[in-house]
This record gives sequence, C-alpha cells and structure tokens, in this order.
Amino acid sequence: MANGTTDSGPMLAADGTPLKVSIQRAMRRQKIRALLLVAPLFLFILITFLAPIGDMLFRSVENNLVPETLPRTVEALKSWEPESGQIPPETVYAGLYEDLKIAVKAKTHTKVASRLNYERPGIASLFRKSGRKIKRMKEGNYQEQFLAIDHKWGNVEIWETIKRFSGSYTQGYFLASVDAEATSEGVAMKPEDERIYLYLLGRTMVLSVVITLSCVLLGYPVAYILADLPLRTSNLLMILVLLPFWTSLLVRTSSWIVLLQQQGVINDLLVTIGLIGDQERLQLMYNQVGTVVAMTHILLPFMILPLYSVMKTVSPSYVRAAKSLGASDWTAFWRVYFPNTVPGIGAGAVLVFILSIGYYITPELVGGTSGIFISNRIAYHISSSLNWGLAAALGVMLLAVVLVLYFIYDKIVGIDNMKLG
Repeated sequence: MANGTTDSGPMLAADGTPLKVSIQRAMRRQKIRALLLVAPLFLFILITFLAPIGDMLFRSVENNLVPETLPRTVEALKSWEPESGQIPPETVYAGLYEDLKIAVKAKTHTKVASRLNYERPGIASLFRKSGRKIKRMKEGNYQEQFLAIDHKWGNVEIWETIKRFSGSYTQGYFLASVDAEATSEGVAMKPEDERIYLYLLGRTMVLSVVITLSCVLLGYPVAYILADLPLRTSNLLMILVLLPFWTSLLVRTSSWIVLLQQQGVINDLLVTIGLIGDQERLQLMYNQVGTVVAMTHILLPFMILPLYSVMKTVSPSYVRAAKSLGASDWTAFWRVYFPNTVPGIGAGAVLVFILSIGYYITPELVGGTSGIFISNRIAYHISSSLNWGLAAALGVMLLAVVLVLYFIYDKIVGIDNMKLG
C-alpha cells in the first residue's frame, strides 16, 4: 500500500469517495472556516485603517478639480508655451469664458480658485472678481474683456500656474510639504522666510526624542521599584500609574497650564522659597519646555507598563548569582539586570515616540509658537485652511518618516527583541 492505495485500488472513505480526495475536501473546509473567522477582523482593519491611508495617499496627488472645472481652458492651454513670455491667444480666453460661465452657475469657480490659490496667492480673488462680472461680458474679444476686468489676466505667471496644475494628478502638494515648488525652470526650494514644514518636521523629531528619553529616565526607576515590591503593594501603586488614563486629556493638559504659567503654582513656590525674584519668574509655558513637560507626563504610563511587565519576568536569582561571583551592586545591575530589560525599553520607546510625533492637542495648548509639532499644521489644513491635499501630503511624509525610523530600529535592535512582557 502506498499513496493512499491498496492492491485492489485506492483507499475509500466511509462515504465511498477516495481517501485522498476526502482529506483534501476536509482541509479545504477548515481553511474556509478559518478565513470566515478572521474575515470580520480583516474587514475592520480594511475599513478603519487601510482605507483611510489609501484615501490620504490619493488626496495627496489628486487634482481633478482643475481639469473638471476648466476643461476648455485646459485643452486650449496645451498649445501655449509659457517660455515664449507671451500671454495666451484668444482661444484660451474664449475657453475660460465658457468654463467660468458654467462654473459660476454651478458655484464651483470658488473651489477651483481656492485650489489654484494654494499654488499662487491672488488667483482666488481674480476668479471671484471675474465670476461676478462674467454675466456682463459680451460674445467675442474675450482677451480684451478679461484684461479690462483685471489686468492680472495678462500675467504670464497666472496662466503658467493654471497650465502646470491642469492635470488629473499633481506633485504640488508633496513639493509644498518639503518647502519646494515647481517653477518654469524646474523644482526649486522656496525662499528662506517661507520655509516651515521641514523645520517643523525636524522640531517634531527632536522634541519626540527628548520626550522619549525623559520617559525612559523617569519611567525606568518607577518600573524597577514596582517590579521589586511585593505583588500586593505593586498592584496598589500601579493604580497611581494608571490614574492619568482615567482623566481627560484636556483636563491633564489644562492642569499643566495652571502649574507652569508665570503666575502659576511652580513659579509661586520658587518665589516663596527665594530661589527666584518676583520679576524673574520662569517662562515655562507656551514654548518647548511646556510641550516636553506636559507630554512626558501624559506618555509616561506608556513607558512604565512595558518596562514593568518585562522586569517582572527577570528572575532575582540572576542578580544574586552575579553578586555571589563577586560582582558589586552596580556591576550586577548593569551587566546582568539591565540587558534583560532592554526589550522593555525598546517597546516603551517605540510606543512613546510614535505617539508623541502624532500629538497635536497638547502642543497646541501649551506649546505656543515654538513648541508646536507638524501635526498641528496638519490639523490646521484639515479644519481651517481646508487644504486637504497638503494635509494628506504632510501626513504621508510623517508616515514615511515613522516607517523609516521603524526600519532602522529593526536593523539596529531588532523587532523580535521588543517585548511587552
């Protein structure tokens, strides 16, 4: 007998089918059942995580508004060369007239005006002004009539901007997110006084590292004490660590405003004990100091919990064995105990760092102008300026930075060495 066969033929199952076919059918049913069990989780991740990221990626390059609102203008501009230095011919102005006449009725000319205004300020007012007077324009001689409405229609740079962003997809949002812009000569960096996003990204990275290090320095001793105490006592003290989770984030941030402001509790205490004069109160709020202090307090539990869970798994016999072999307390800690807690440090550091670079409520309230993160600009473009394309590009850039740092961490430390207990 070999391969499910006998001398008289293939082995059969109870229902008369070949045993091999029956086994394959049973395994197929098991796979389908397993797939159905994980399907709800997969759909949840797809809808709540993958779909929003995909939409963000699409919005960062999507530019359908211009070609859909100004189709005749875009088509006519294809034969016009900005390098000539001459304004577009009459056919372009005629196309603009037809497009604006339709767009004004549909009330979409303001949307395309806002989109183009992101690339060149002043276009929005130009489109709105022309939209109000489009009904009074007569047939023919469109170039002269548009120039009479506003002389800016004779500006080659205006038409160059419309042509450059007349495609269905654009790189403009990504260029703006790195303080660059597309010009007739190619891609160029913006003037020094207009660069903001790369500086904000650098500040976000630096402050996030500082916050992470602060959490390690403060969280490690706390986790060590909790792990060294009897279980009953450590569980009671753990409530104090978890207590911030039961308090509103807004309340916790507001409490730091009360503590850190120049007329706050900390400055009053320093003045009372004579460390500083009343006219020398420290500026601890609305700057980077306030951001680091408040966010360290908020994110500290995310460092303590992984450290504590890993430290509980380190057997005290390791340190006792090291001491019995002649090691001092410091040597036993540094050479034996600390290396075993490195996975907890890695887990807490990654958790705190990733959370900190995405925070925007706390920096917005206590950071002032020098302590805000790039996430605050993303929130501004989503809720105030409504430049969702730039917000999406900044989000993609932030996501890319996180993935790169995560990759570097994996190469240096190793994700397999990161433990939560």
